[in-house]
Amino acid sequence: MNQPTNPAAPIRVSFEFFPPKTEKMEETLWASIQRLAPLSPSFVSVTYGAGGSTRERTHQTIKRLLTETDLIPAAHLTCVDASREDIDEVIREYRATGVKHFVALRGDSQAGVGKAWEGREDGYRNAAELTKGLKAIDDFEISVAAYPEKHPESPDFSTDIDFLKRKVDNGATRAITQFFFDNDIFERYVERVRRAGIYIPIVPGIAPIHDFTKIARFAGACGTSIPAWLADRFEGLESDPVTHSHVAAAVCSDQVLDLNKRGFSDFHFYTMNRADLVYSICHILGLRPKAKDEAVARSEAA
Repeated sequence: MNQPTNPAAPIRVSFEFFPPKTEKMEETLWASIQRLAPLSPSFVSVTYGAGGSTRERTHQTIKRLLTETDLIPAAHLTCVDASREDIDEVIREYRATGVKHFVALRGDSQAGVGKAWEGREDGYRNAAELTKGLKAIDDFEISVAAYPEKHPESPDFSTDIDFLKRKVDNGATRAITQFFFDNDIFERYVERVRRAGIYIPIVPGIAPIHDFTKIARFAGACGTSIPAWLADRFEGLESDPVTHSHVAAAVCSDQVLDLNKRGFSDFHFYTMNRADLVYSICHILGLRPKAKDEAVARSEAA
């Protein structure tokens, strides 16, 4: 289990991508996948747009991952604007293509950030119900969301963790957290989760900072705090992308290495389909392309 019992354990990573909206974005996505694939991630996930807006593109990306790479794909599913029957059909279609891992999410309100969630009467109402529905179809590996600073809609941590337990009781096998920047907050959250009797792996969600202004704005919308020291690191770098990238790699690798010293070994990177910064961070973390190592080994054996 991914909990603080084995300091400095070997680091394992997984990557999240989103489906492309244009041909140019598809080129960027596949260039990113090809760049990161040699690092042998545990799995890669592909997001799913609200209301099924990227449903077909998500399917196409998943199918291409299965046919053109050796990566293990995890398909995102949400409860937004779809009946149970529709979602169950999507699940069966994925299963038929070879998908065995899902990321089960409620999804955001279509009314916009901060607006109340209103699910369909004939649909899954939340991620706990969706998880149960997945398990009713097959014994899938199911990742769900967790929130170190609680979900913005939760009234308190107790309610938030009780709902995570419902997802676990319904079959969730892993929780991936919302991104965070204060490791103490994350560690306190894991302690709360364990006290509540939840023992599945809690995987830190890591957000490399490609653009500090944008990530700070997004963090505000989803309830993630920005420490003052972090804002200070990026001050004055709005027009200096090279230095910004160097600082971002240092900040992110320091965060992961500190978590690793605390005993956490699995990390899920939100790549934003941009590989270079993520690759640099993984290099600092000691991850190397295994395909190259194997080629060298074969050459030496010859």
